[in-house]
Amino acid sequence: MTLIERKLTSIDDLIDAGLARAEDRTTLRDVSKRYAVAITPAIANAIDPSAVDDPLAHQFVPSARELEFHPRERDDPIGDLIKSPAPGVVHRYADRVLLKIASVCPVYCRFCFRREMVGPDNGEALSATELSAALDYISRTPTIWEVILTGGDPFVLSPRRVREISEALSEIPHVKILRWHTRVPIVDPPRITDDLIAALKATRLAVFIGLHTNHPQELTPAARSAISRLVDAGIPLISQTVLLKGINDNADILEALMRHLVELRVKPYYLHHGDLAPGTAHFRTTIAEGRQLMRELRRRLSGLALPTYVLDLPGAHGKVPVERHSKTAADGSEIFLDRDGATHVYEDACTAPGVP
Repeated sequence: MTLIERKLTSIDDLIDAGLARAEDRTTLRDVSKRYAVAITPAIANAIDPSAVDDPLAHQFVPSARELEFHPRERDDPIGDLIKSPAPGVVHRYADRVLLKIASVCPVYCRFCFRREMVGPDNGEALSATELSAALDYISRTPTIWEVILTGGDPFVLSPRRVREISEALSEIPHVKILRWHTRVPIVDPPRITDDLIAALKATRLAVFIGLHTNHPQELTPAARSAISRLVDAGIPLISQTVLLKGINDNADILEALMRHLVELRVKPYYLHHGDLAPGTAHFRTTIAEGRQLMRELRRRLSGLALPTYVLDLPGAHGKVPVERHSKTAADGSEIFLDRDGATHVYEDACTAPGVP
């Protein structure tokens, strides 16, 4: 395979690179009209185009199945908009907020729960006016202890902008923790520069990075090097993984991923059940399948390598640990208790109607 040296941002690019079939051009263009497409050279070169079930291709190359919708899917599956008191801010838990400072990503995951909100058509980042309003909300809400910077992917911002935002948040006395959620060390390792690391550390606050990774194949030598640079600089890393049907819904794969992460000094944090984002039913497992995988991982792994399996309850009710806060009803639905003790019924939505 010829080495790919530039980002692929169109269906034609994917076909020319051998990552999509020419006969699928029309359908995939329909997908790309609705959902953003981008694959970095780091990911494109890690895909094996001859493998029918390549786990990276499934995550990043568009599929016609994204145009199949389940009736329980939602444009805003976890209720970001319901809990947004200021531009870019999601305040779902009393002591922490999300600050969605970027609207673009270096790659676009085909299962993204914010797929209706991200992409170049949504602007690249908060405007100066929007950021000022977000910072004002955080500064006048003294319960906020932690700010989680997300998007999009906040590491698409320049080191100068990262430094400015870090310094601005440092000026708010009750904020103590900054957590950056990103895929960049995996999907675009050259972005992890000395300048970016210095910008991340330009704050009085404790800084953490939440790294999104789903499969051991993502941990290329370049990705491992980028991760090591961050850890060696004194920045703790935790990981987030999405449970994805046909990609990592296998105890051997998840065990290998968690072991590799711990060896890289990254603490496995969350294993997310797939959210009800439009056109993603083919990625979701059942809750029962997720529970069984966790039982097996608990048998195989030490606590250091074990993530918490969580479901983000639809309607802005927050994350709940599946193993401790749910039970299966007689009709097969799942009953969850949220952090306030309220009961929620969740029904699996794993395939679009009429799709095998």
